[in-house]
Amino acid sequence: MKQFLITPSAGKRLIAHGILEHPDIKRVLNHGILTIIAGTTNGYIAEELLKSIGEDDFKHDGFFRGITVPPSFNHEKIEKMRESFPGDIIIRDGQWEPGKTIFDVLNEIGKGDVILKGANALNIKKRKAGIYIGHPEGGTIVASLQAVVGRRAKLIIPVGLEKRVPGDLDKIAAKLNSLEAKGPRMLPVVGEVFTEIEAIKVLSGANAELVAAGGVSGAEGGVWLLVSGSKEEVQKAEKIIDFVSREPPYTI
Repeated sequence: MKQFLITPSAGKRLIAHGILEHPDIKRVLNHGILTIIAGTTNGYIAEELLKSIGEDDFKHDGFFRGITVPPSFNHEKIEKMRESFPGDIIIRDGQWEPGKTIFDVLNEIGKGDVILKGANALNIKKRKAGIYIGHPEGGTIVASLQAVVGRRAKLIIPVGLEKRVPGDLDKIAAKLNSLEAKGPRMLPVVGEVFTEIEAIKVLSGANAELVAAGGVSGAEGGVWLLVSGSKEEVQKAEKIIDFVSREPPYTI
């Protein structure tokens, strides 16, 4: 067994590499519609997936709709970035369709197609995610659920462990969605949660568990994972984690 510190940005890159090896992603990447909804973690995923099909021009900068920044941040900068929003990433039968969003292809997404949607809260034990809602019609997650619940598309939720919360997401959402509350609403969603832990399993075969968290000087939000398995599995995991550990902090 060996312990590793993974920062939030390194976790995003690790999740991206793990998603690339996910069986459902491999399947739909060549046959079907893969929709990567804009978000910070999904930006890293989009970079890796597009690179795998020969598209090297995409960068994750600005690939978001809503984003959390410190109160002192210059919000005018965010608004300017939104003006050049590139759209979601739609890959159909291995071909990228630039400029489109999930709303352009929603009625075409069907059984076996895959939607990747990030989250804002994670209950690790219950394998359940919560998504902040700012749009009065429910935004991209409500649109996604039309295809997931209505037509059996698959929903995968890539989410970093720094977004873990200990409470019951249904009860939290009931409070946030109440008449008395202010700020974003929340929708708890059932889908396949994919964190750094799942990425390590897919990439190396090793098991990982969250054992500690936190730090300073760039390690804020970082997590300590205890990785266990055969000698070969742990060595493979160490090599992968060492590679992503050099990922610079996400900045806009």
